[in-house]
Formats: sequence, structure tokens, C-alpha cells
Amino acid sequence: MCGRMAITLPHDAMAQMFAASPSNDLPDVPNYNVCPTTQVGVVTSSEGMRRLRPMRWGFVPHWYDKPNGGPLLINARSETIAEKPAFREACRARRCLVAVSGFYEWERGDKDKPLPWYVTRSDGEPMVFGGIWQDWGQGEDALTSFAIVTTGANAAMGKIHHRLPVILAPDQWLLWLGEDGKGAARLMKSAPEDTLTFTRVGTAVNSNKASGETLISPLN
Repeated sequence: MCGRMAITLPHDAMAQMFAASPSNDLPDVPNYNVCPTTQVGVVTSSEGMRRLRPMRWGFVPHWYDKPNGGPLLINARSETIAEKPAFREACRARRCLVAVSGFYEWERGDKDKPLPWYVTRSDGEPMVFGGIWQDWGQGEDALTSFAIVTTGANAAMGKIHHRLPVILAPDQWLLWLGEDGKGAARLMKSAPEDTLTFTRVGTAVNSNKASGETLISPLN
């Protein structure tokens, strides 16, 4: 799964990378401790136009009577996404790209103390996740939210956790966004093992209130 991320790429660089038009209300970056329910810059495509726009991390199905009217859905499993009532329509029609610098995952150490790892691309490029999004509510209560699609971990990730976000290469972005026809389901698979680099970091990031670049510093 993915439950915490770091986003450091400036919005103008992200907009250029995706050839997307940026909204003027994007959340502040860098953010080295992006937590669920916070706003994240997400790329969508509609009628041939890409937008970089803010969305709440934590998918809100249309039938919730309030944003916290049910479980917090930060991830959607690729194996069941087309069947789950909460996700199946978004999976077909509302897919998005979520660009991050890296994400955190925890393994259990001695006495079950969570030990955090910071996971990045081995080539140093931004990591782009496949996501789905949803509009909810009306007027002042309107909210747009997203979830990150996950799949089974590759062998490298499996040493830490059994799930991994769907990581998309640049030549897959068009298909995921629906700009290159149908068939995005075939992209929902684990990335090759050499895609990722794992860095042990300190336990400060165990707190969702922690902040700052030191959260991604290697643990000596």
C-alpha cells in the first residue's frame, strides 16, 4: 500500500513534465510528509486537455453523506478495482496521475516497532502513480478526491511490504489517462525490481506531524 509520500517537484516543473495546465490553488511544495486527507496536485485529462489540479487524498464515494462518512479509501486494489462499487466507475472513466518524489513504507522490527523506509526511483526521476478520482457534494461542500491504485509487490518491495503502488512509465501515461484508447487494465502490475531504491530513514516520520527534508535523510 501507500500511506505517506514526499512531493518536492515544483508545480511549474510538474506541469511541464505532463504538458498540463496548472491550477492556481495547488498545495504548497515541497512537502516531505504528505498524509491522507491532505491536498495533492494530480494530473487529469478531459477533451484533449490535461490539468494539474488539487485533490484530497482519500477517495470519497458519491454515496457518503459526508467526507468521513465511511472508511478512508487512500488506496484501491488493482485486483478488485473494476468490481468494487466505490471504484469501478472511476476506474473506467476517471483515472489520474500522481507524481511524487518517493513514498514511505514500514516494516516490523524487533518488538513490532515500525521501521520506515523511503522508496524512490532508482534513476532519480519522479515516481508517477496510477490513480482514480471522484467528485463529491455540491456548492460549498463540493470535494474532489483520489485514491492510489496498488498491486502485489515485486520481490524487492516484498521484503518490506506485500503491496506496491502502480508505477507508470512516461510511455504509459497516455493510456492510463484514456488518451490512447482502452486497455489501461494491463498497466496495473508491479514495476520491475530494478525500478526502486530503498533507503532506511529515521522514525521521526512515524508521526504525521513531522516535517522537513531531514525525514528523507539516510539513517546512519
